[in-house]
Amino acid sequence: MIYDFLFPTKSNTTKVSLLLLAVRIIFGILLMNHGIQKWSSFQELSTVFPDPLGIGSPLSLGLAIFGELVCSMAFIVGFLYRLAMIPMIFTMIVAFFVVHANDVFAVKELAFIYLVVFILMYITGPGKFSIDHIIGNELSRRKSRAYKNLK
Repeated sequence: MIYDFLFPTKSNTTKVSLLLLAVRIIFGILLMNHGIQKWSSFQELSTVFPDPLGIGSPLSLGLAIFGELVCSMAFIVGFLYRLAMIPMIFTMIVAFFVVHANDVFAVKELAFIYLVVFILMYITGPGKFSIDHIIGNELSRRKSRAYKNLK
């Protein structure tokens, strides 16, 4: 069911969940810093920012800021985790394969590292220490209560 995908309740061990939380915090803050830098320089960057999608530099910059700043915050706390990760992964795909396509690997290496980590984290899920896990547990409780009331 879609709830299980968005709000996972499968039990992870505490150690694994702590590791996932640490990765979310570290990589979320690192990517968020890129978004903050772009946001604080929006006026200057909006005329020169790459436009790989053909939608205009200001909109491309806005989407990059959304993926790097807003989605990173959701990633860190584990809220709508997998939905938030889609723009993050897309931003890194565009950065690695389009914007830096002709650059040497050393230039695009950071985008590649983020991409690999985010794909692995997408597959793994947020762990027990996330808002999605809390929501998933509450939905399960409500579903269980509703089922008991039907009997």
